[in-house]
Amino acid sequence: MSRREQLGQVFRFALVGGVNTGTFFGIYLLLHPWMPYFAAYSLAFVLAMVGSFFMNTYFTYRTRPTWKKFLLFPLTNVTNYVIQSAGLYALVAWAGMDTRIAPLVAAIVAIPFTFVLSRKILVPGAGRAAGGEERQGQARTSSTV
Repeated sequence: MSRREQLGQVFRFALVGGVNTGTFFGIYLLLHPWMPYFAAYSLAFVLAMVGSFFMNTYFTYRTRPTWKKFLLFPLTNVTNYVIQSAGLYALVAWAGMDTRIAPLVAAIVAIPFTFVLSRKILVPGAGRAAGGEERQGQARTSSTV
C-alpha cells in the first residue's frame, strides 16, 4: 500500500471518528429523557460502535464486513479507552496539564493505536508483505454481516 493510500485511510478514519462521535452524542441525547443516563450512554455507545464498524469497513478500509470482524471490532474501542484513560491520567497527574485540555490531547495520541488495531481487524493481511492481497481477495468472498 502506498503512503498516499495510507494517508487516505487515516483521513477517512478521522472523518468516521468525527461522524461516530456526533452519532453517539445525538443518540445519547435522544435516549436520555427516556431512560437513566448510564443506560442511555451504554445503548448509544453500542449503537454508535455498530455504525462505526460499518463506516470503517466500507468507507475507511474499503473491505467487506464479516461476522469475525464484527465480533473483534469492539477490541478497538477497548484499546482506545485504555490508551485514552492512561494518557489522560499521565497528562494530568504527571505532566500537570489542564483537565479541560488533557482529554483532547489523550484522544489525539490514541488515534494511531486505534487506527492500527482497527486496520488489523478489518483488513485481512494488513501489515503482511507476502500474500496480503491474495488473502484480501479471499476474505471478500467470505460471509458478510
